[in-house]
Amino acid sequence: MRDTKERISMNHGNGGIYMNKLITSLFLHFFENEQIREQADSAILRVNEGHLAYTTDSFVIDPLFFPGGNIGSLAVCGTLNDLAVSGAKPQYLSAGFIIEEGFKLAHLTRIVKSMAIEAEKAGVRIVTGDTKVVNAGKCDKLFINTSGIGLLEERHLGIGSGQKIKPGDKIIINGPPGEHGMAVMQARKLFAFKTNLKSDCANLYPLIRKILSASDHVHFMRDATRGGIATVLNEVARKCNTGIEIDEMQIPVNEEVKIMCEILGFDPLYIANEGKVIVIVDPDDAIEVVAAMKRTETGRDAAIIGEITSDHPGRVVLITRSGGKRIIDELIGDQLPRIC
Repeated sequence: MRDTKERISMNHGNGGIYMNKLITSLFLHFFENEQIREQADSAILRVNEGHLAYTTDSFVIDPLFFPGGNIGSLAVCGTLNDLAVSGAKPQYLSAGFIIEEGFKLAHLTRIVKSMAIEAEKAGVRIVTGDTKVVNAGKCDKLFINTSGIGLLEERHLGIGSGQKIKPGDKIIINGPPGEHGMAVMQARKLFAFKTNLKSDCANLYPLIRKILSASDHVHFMRDATRGGIATVLNEVARKCNTGIEIDEMQIPVNEEVKIMCEILGFDPLYIANEGKVIVIVDPDDAIEVVAAMKRTETGRDAAIIGEITSDHPGRVVLITRSGGKRIIDELIGDQLPRIC
């Protein structure tokens, strides 16, 4: 029986072990069904003779404005990306707002305008929504929920769940990890040093369209948000009961992210991103997929960083620069709360 004195902590929202336990022991237990059991970024729903991808996400970032974006652009891009990594073409979004009394209308206007711009650039419509205003002190300025619907072709079924992953598959990332998390930390003005870092917040659908055009053997995609790429890879290893090896020398690195992480004691593999996707693809197609990614703005630094292995099932192992090996565990503590 659950301990009645147990309470929710910030660790339950970090994308790591505590959040996984909360989801599996509570939400999946009571909401049990075929779609939610997959634990993909989007639920895949059969409608007549076709398939829809459906996703929802809530955004509670602090601060609301940061280098490279704001809570509005983040909300639209984040939901578009959850649809895209499932192999779907985004079509429609909803937008729900919880606004604290006293919030500046000029700030809300700026945020809503950025949402409209991102949606228009992506060719999607924001077709429904909801607005609630709560008393001062009952909400931290503004929270946004967005849901999205996309169209999914039959040949792309299973990409979000990773059911086709096998040993030998190559692991690709489209650029250096950790830029969003470190840009938000810089925006919080907690440190004396300054950087030129910007969040990587971006709509990944144009990149993913190129990936899917380059290969019919993409076995998995996931955008690495809370918990970073380490969390995504651990989820894959645990769910598919395979081993994963990644090569530190092959992971693209932003020097400013590297320096900030060294100063603050963080590991960039665990830092949140809003424009990075992990792609797992058949080894025969990996080079061609990377070449296609490099021809896009969000994929110009794409690289093969590792592979799926039959060794050490359920574990992620990093081959270090010195040639040694270390285990990349799931995130336990909350490195950066309120990051998305």
